[in-house]
Amino acid sequence: MAYKLILLAVAGAAGTLARYGLGGLVQNHCEKLFPWGTVAVNLSGCLAFGLIWTALEQRWPVGGETRAIVLVGFLGAFTTFSTFIFETEELLHVGQWLPAIGYFTLHNVGGLAAMAVGMIVGRFF
Repeated sequence: MAYKLILLAVAGAAGTLARYGLGGLVQNHCEKLFPWGTVAVNLSGCLAFGLIWTALEQRWPVGGETRAIVLVGFLGAFTTFSTFIFETEELLHVGQWLPAIGYFTLHNVGGLAAMAVGMIVGRFF
């Protein structure tokens, strides 16, 4: 049991580092007033979750513990829902209503689309 918890923690640490790296990389190359780094992390996280979940369910059946290490550990730390909500509130707080609505919509619609694409692609693994 302790070994599995260590693997979960290591996967979470890797997900956190991946989130920090990708989010920063994207944000440094985009408009600074809009949180594009968080968008990139959340949409790629949805895509990866859909792809991995489907592949594990249909092609590479693994136990629930392995699935939890990948999906909960790595991707749970990688995606940034609380950051998304905070950044939406920050946009609203400074009166940026249209960007806030666009940000909220992009995450939700884009997240659903990315998850669906990931699930479709996952069928081929």
